[in-house]
Amino acid sequence: MASVAAFPGLAQAQALLDEQRPEQAAQAIMAHLRQHKDEPRGLAMLGQTAAMIGALGQAEHFMRKALATGYDTPELRSAFITVLLRREKVPEALALLEKAIEQGGEDNFRTLYSGVLTKIGRSDEALELQQELAAADPKNPQHQIALGHNLRAAGRVDEAVETFRKAIALAEGAGDAWWALASIRKKVLTDDEVMQLKRLVAHAREDRNAASVHFALARALHERSDYEGAFAHYEKGNWLRAESIGYDAAELREEVAQTRQIATAQCIAAFPDAPVGDVTPVFIVSLPRSGSTLLEQMLGSHHQIEAVGELQYVPAILRAMLEAATMRQKMTVPQLVASLTDHQAQAMGQDYLRRAALHRQSANPFFIDKLPHNWSNVFLIRRILPQAKIIDIRRPAMDCCFANFTQSFTDAHSSSFALEHIGRTYVDYVDYMAHFDEAAPGLVHHIDYTHLIEEPEPILRAALDHVGVEWDPAVLEYHKLERSVRTPSSEQVRRPLNRDGMAVWKPYSKWLDPLREALGSLAEG
Repeated sequence: MASVAAFPGLAQAQALLDEQRPEQAAQAIMAHLRQHKDEPRGLAMLGQTAAMIGALGQAEHFMRKALATGYDTPELRSAFITVLLRREKVPEALALLEKAIEQGGEDNFRTLYSGVLTKIGRSDEALELQQELAAADPKNPQHQIALGHNLRAAGRVDEAVETFRKAIALAEGAGDAWWALASIRKKVLTDDEVMQLKRLVAHAREDRNAASVHFALARALHERSDYEGAFAHYEKGNWLRAESIGYDAAELREEVAQTRQIATAQCIAAFPDAPVGDVTPVFIVSLPRSGSTLLEQMLGSHHQIEAVGELQYVPAILRAMLEAATMRQKMTVPQLVASLTDHQAQAMGQDYLRRAALHRQSANPFFIDKLPHNWSNVFLIRRILPQAKIIDIRRPAMDCCFANFTQSFTDAHSSSFALEHIGRTYVDYVDYMAHFDEAAPGLVHHIDYTHLIEEPEPILRAALDHVGVEWDPAVLEYHKLERSVRTPSSEQVRRPLNRDGMAVWKPYSKWLDPLREALGSLAEG
């Protein structure tokens, strides 16, 4: 088969991709495909280009079409599986990875497979595979970092600390390893390591990897009560993250305002009530760093409820529907939800349950999906999963927002990179929840994190009543539940209740005016 170089149009497209100009590259590839219909290299390249600009539905379509011609390289297969995973099509991706590994595929497939095993809760298998990968390539810092995260999730904290330090020894500037180490427990970084971090930030390139180093140093300085120094590095780390994102707080505000207009009491009352499937998902929604992991661990200790972690399927299903709809006309999320037919809504609900089933390890009639950002998907959840139970856990505004600002998040939590943005998001979240309390009373059950810490039993009794199950005293002994936990709160949920995270922001008060201004009266709550 001819190489890319044999086709001038594809060679031009590759040059444009090398210059980070994917839109122009896509035009060159489409011109090539008009001359050479269904030419597989062009289809594959168009799919990979679509993935670069976030058009994942088109990326999957063109890659799948290329593979159907018989053009099946390890690079294309890996890119295709990655797109499937980004679209949260985990069952198909899992099957393809297992086939590739069985056929003696490259280590890249085994690395992807380890991540998928972790994602679906097969944590012991993931840990074993990651140990094999690290042993086979002991000088690869990424294998050590991944192994450290698996050990931490399993509660093997001392081993995780040692493994993150191995990664740093292999690659001193590995920001992910530094942050993983700094955030695993209090005062883990030695004075020598803090000096090492200071040297790194003094000479680091201003990129996303450097952001994690700033966060790690900030955490260490905070623990040494150097609040001015800590805040400076939190601010710098967030600035570096924000630089590459271009977050627009107005988009969320507009979506919330439009939801209030469209998701009226009459609209919601017209939705069917018949359950989809024979299990009941329990959605714990919140802003990040609000206690959702603790609440999940508590409710997941109930004998009828299974905790399965943060499932990305509601947002993924929504993105796929929105991408398809906006190819025909401009459409917002609330408009899309309101436009769904009963058949479409039921199909989306069934799709969610089918994907979620991959994470289930019991036959319990209830399971918990604790993806925090599903707070903005309550309208969709009510439409596609009428039987779903929704619980909102809310932390005081200043505590919650400051905790977000000081956490080294990825793009998924991009509003956390500026104090005014996370404050505005908190306001939008409160407005959104208040609307559904008016339009659909009882749809969302609210829990105050502070009350949960101070008086857990009555709070948990009310939550279990909302779910529709009887009281189980095991929920008060949540720290005895053995399972893998992959969130920043993984250590907290293995200890009895404490007030460690409360009022951490107060030593930083003089730098938090932008947050207070964004929150308004909520800052006093």
